[in-house]
Amino acid sequence: MLEPALLPTPLVDCADEAFARAGVELRLKRDDLLHPSVPGNKWRKLAPNLAAAVEQGHTRLLTFGGAYSTHLRAVAAAAGVLGLESVGLVRGEELADRPRNWSLRAAEESGMRLEFLTRAAYREATGRAGGGDGAEVQCRWGPCLVLPEGGSNALAAVGAAAIPAELPDLDGRDVVCCPVGTGGTLAGIAAGLPPGARALGVAVLRGGEGYLEAEVARLHRAGFGREFANWRIDHGHHGGGYGKVPPELAAFAGEFERRHGIPVERRYVAKLLAALAGLAGAGAFPRGTRLTAVVTGLPDPE
Repeated sequence: MLEPALLPTPLVDCADEAFARAGVELRLKRDDLLHPSVPGNKWRKLAPNLAAAVEQGHTRLLTFGGAYSTHLRAVAAAAGVLGLESVGLVRGEELADRPRNWSLRAAEESGMRLEFLTRAAYREATGRAGGGDGAEVQCRWGPCLVLPEGGSNALAAVGAAAIPAELPDLDGRDVVCCPVGTGGTLAGIAAGLPPGARALGVAVLRGGEGYLEAEVARLHRAGFGREFANWRIDHGHHGGGYGKVPPELAAFAGEFERRHGIPVERRYVAKLLAALAGLAGAGAFPRGTRLTAVVTGLPDPE
């Protein structure tokens, strides 16, 4: 099976003046260091799904993603190590005849077969797979284990629930925080917390109010047989939408890197850290709060 390079991942104190002024402690859970080719939350969400695929005798994985999807690269790399075929359905038919960007090229180099769909066909395929109608997807692309966009399903949430177990002495002063794209990591963190501790997700996409909350609740029911009331999602720091990195966010990320010597991924992690800094400065956290920010992935290559 695919083994992590580092587990548990490091937990580092981050002395930052913006948080100190608010009386708030910041720690970084360095999941970006977990695995060189299947980084961060992708490894945590994929590992139980890969184990199930091998146990059930699957020889092919099929999943979905955009042009720069970390999830596609992670599935391709993991499948290659395990000797499984992989198929990636990519949003954007116009990309088929263009030179591959670094992300899609990496997926192909790991052995993934890419199929490019129109946006309408992509929405239909992801909707059918997400609604449990994987049979129709398999009818078109062959027998396979279908993984949802972003890798967030019940098994993925169970995998992410291991994160709080790696954080010592969690109690009522603790808030464990992560960026939210599809909800799987937040669902797992909330489910794994001890009584009193809370989870905060920062949405990286615009217009997810209600939808993301429903997804997290659905994953809780599917993965743990119950819902949890110890979490919430902040929707005010998406930076304009999924994949968008406005100049002020890029400047914040660059300054954070210079102060702390830690590389900051822009589309997810920068939004998380900027949100926490803004909320702390606005007095949203009681003094004495301890924030643990889960660094879910690596920056894109230059």
